[in-house]
Amino acid sequence: MSSTEFVLSDATKSRFAREVAKYPAEQAQSAVMACLSIVQQEQGYVSREAEDAIADYLGMPAIAVYEVTTFYNMYNQRKLGAFKLNVCTNLPCQLRDGQKALDHLCTKLGVEAGGTTADGVFTVQQSECLGACADSPVMLVNDRQMLSFMSAERLDELVDALRAHHAANKN
Repeated sequence: MSSTEFVLSDATKSRFAREVAKYPAEQAQSAVMACLSIVQQEQGYVSREAEDAIADYLGMPAIAVYEVTTFYNMYNQRKLGAFKLNVCTNLPCQLRDGQKALDHLCTKLGVEAGGTTADGVFTVQQSECLGACADSPVMLVNDRQMLSFMSAERLDELVDALRAHHAANKN
């Protein structure tokens, strides 16, 4: 256990219990993805300490939780920008300008792939297949909203709209 312990709140434990109840008692670990999602919703990311707390709660080895967190790109292992922009760069999307879309976003926002803007508003990431090859370049915003046919112009419009939304909701 690291020197900083992550403590699950009663509300979080209650949410975990609802997820665990969906599985037979001896298969509590089946709720690991739901528990990771709950922590991420509450904290914005899943720290190593949170992984340890989830492992303790579910009665499974911490490494097993860590393996899930690192396998799926929907779990953030560090604090990211308010808007996480995942751009698909798998081969079908690359053939239809997926890499160009990623490069355009990085240039526009002044970050490298995987980086977060200095103001903390955007994190730009390369993504594996998003399952919409015919609509490429495609991207996912905050692991929730799929966007297709993302030309440089549409990317610029998206960034401007998200920045305006963030500024309006900041006050």
